[in-house]
Amino acid sequence: MEDNMDKNKLHVVIGMAVASLGVICLGHVVSAGNDWSTQTEKPLAGLAVSFDKYCEDALQDMELEEASEALTKVPEQDKAEGVTQTNAVVQQTGTSGQSAQSTTVQATVTATPAPTATPAPKKIKLNLVYDRLGVVQVKNYVNVRKRPSENAKIVGKMTNNSGCHVYKIKKGWAKIVSGGVRGFVKASYLITDEKAEAKAQKVATLRATVTTETLNVRYLPSTKANVFDQISADEDYKITREKLTKGWLDEYIRKNVKKSQLKGIDKEKMYADLNNWVMIAIDDDRAFVSKDFIKMTYNLNRAVSIKEVGQSKKSGKKGGSRSQDRDSGSSSGASSLISYAMQFLGNRYVYGGTSLTSGTDCSGFTMRVFQRFGHSLPRTSGAQASATRSVSQGSERPGDLFFYGSGHVSHVAIYIGNGQIIHASNPSDGIKISSAYYRKPIKIGRVL
Repeated sequence: MEDNMDKNKLHVVIGMAVASLGVICLGHVVSAGNDWSTQTEKPLAGLAVSFDKYCEDALQDMELEEASEALTKVPEQDKAEGVTQTNAVVQQTGTSGQSAQSTTVQATVTATPAPTATPAPKKIKLNLVYDRLGVVQVKNYVNVRKRPSENAKIVGKMTNNSGCHVYKIKKGWAKIVSGGVRGFVKASYLITDEKAEAKAQKVATLRATVTTETLNVRYLPSTKANVFDQISADEDYKITREKLTKGWLDEYIRKNVKKSQLKGIDKEKMYADLNNWVMIAIDDDRAFVSKDFIKMTYNLNRAVSIKEVGQSKKSGKKGGSRSQDRDSGSSSGASSLISYAMQFLGNRYVYGGTSLTSGTDCSGFTMRVFQRFGHSLPRTSGAQASATRSVSQGSERPGDLFFYGSGHVSHVAIYIGNGQIIHASNPSDGIKISSAYYRKPIKIGRVL
């Protein structure tokens, strides 16, 4: 087959050459005739050589054209794959005195791929039971009232982006339940239905809830590591890192862990067990807990219950029941101080800050609140602990200061009664209300 094709090519070339030769000769004769004189015909020097060279070049030109055409034709299977790229190299012989050169013919054919559907964003499952979701949208907080009236008793507070179940909306008030709080909020402070669902997907955070009475939190993800603190089931804690890796942990140790804290730890065993640990935020500190004793869920903030200052609360925690808050805790001084502190619920946490409106840290918050009522406290939590007289656990009353930390005081909060504190917690939560025993206090101090 290939021989026949070569013969056909040769015939075409010879025909072209003969035609060209005829034109050359005719041109020569006509030229002579136009001179109107007889000339002695001279042999065409090198005609045989030129003819051979012409045939050879013509054949090569035809081969180049065919090669190029072949390359631009995409096989069916290649079309399906989208892209075909082929290189063909044809050796072309130069004229006398010129070196041989390679001519590369490259063809690239790109087919438009079939459109692929954009995957829908993965929806997280909220740890919240609701038929109709409502999400609070306010600057700092909204009051939950016992009845649908601005004069009704306040039974709870909800900070921005807190979630709730909406029973009904009537005359500008929404009947809701959030956490353990039932009541009414102004409907204008809520978004509901699709808008609430979309907002929840953006602002919900992965949190850890302790499934035992108390849980040791450690400096490193190992049961051999030193205990950083103890936390309780009264609070949930933001998970700041769910998946731990050796590379990440090595860098964390290099930046944050003292050599003395590595003593007694088998690092290879620790690395092998990383899947069973997570890092959580405790105020503005970070530490590790075992997955065996926590439940991980995506949560929205919820309403916190607000009861009368000085109301008693029994507790089953170690150390026995706490006594009733003393009657003196209901004094106008403590009540006014706590009411003032509550105004800043939901405001920003800023490390080193002392502004109750623009941003403050924990000791800046307590310093400014007490300053308002004529009490001067030092700037840092450690210094505030030293400046207050100690109170035994079970004898606390509203207005007392709770101090926390690992080995030394690093956090402070104001006790508001009913087993609760208000404090500037961390950048994620800002100024919030927590259980007074969400972590083990180092000291309870009295100012009032």
